[in-house]
Amino acid sequence: MTPLNRARHDPARAPGPRILVLEDDPAISQLIAEHLHRTGYTAVVASDGLLGLELAHELSPEFIVLDVTSPGLDGIRFCAKLRTRSRVPVIMLTSLDADEDRLRGLEAGADDYLTKPFDQRELVMRVQSVLHRTRTRPFRDVRRAGDLVVDRSARVVNKARRRLALTNREFALLVFFMDNPGRAFRRDELMREVWRRDSGDASTVTVHVRRLREKVELDPSRPEILVTVWGVGYRFDPPRAPDELG
Repeated sequence: MTPLNRARHDPARAPGPRILVLEDDPAISQLIAEHLHRTGYTAVVASDGLLGLELAHELSPEFIVLDVTSPGLDGIRFCAKLRTRSRVPVIMLTSLDADEDRLRGLEAGADDYLTKPFDQRELVMRVQSVLHRTRTRPFRDVRRAGDLVVDRSARVVNKARRRLALTNREFALLVFFMDNPGRAFRRDELMREVWRRDSGDASTVTVHVRRLREKVELDPSRPEILVTVWGVGYRFDPPRAPDELG
């Protein structure tokens, strides 16, 4: 395999689906890559989480094999950041044989996990199984921002693993904000984009934002997610994930 910054790949050896392998131990990553090549996959190997995240965005791999203890950006945080923009299947590798660690990985968005040491043939079989499952399962349109998760296909909203009861208009308003983080919108813009009206009572927007704050804010009287931009309107500031706080 030839160098690519701190990543290694060899697309000529196998024309099959591209798999990103994030593993800092060169002996393990080499072994994984060789087995994947033999099975018909193209392996791209990265040695740290930050580079791996960059490659995931640049190369759009069909699958990711992820070491939970990767340097630079650990596997849990890598997966959480990845899931804000990608549904690519992920298998997480861990040397920690504890239910809590496996659960954290699955909650961050991993599709499966494998505990070290493992048989390379089992890894390949897991990859094939997850690829088959994700290719045949129904499409799910999910948005994540911190501990706020919106599943558009199921019309379900969870915050800190707690189901929120939103009206259809509140749901549409929240989805619009999450699709446009960090941008301030006037009330008339929100009326046009969410209500699909060129004119209307701006107080309708105010009322819905207030009700939405009561459901998604820790303290609705001091909003940190749906913030007021004085003289303009409202802005969505994505909440930080629990492992990003402090």
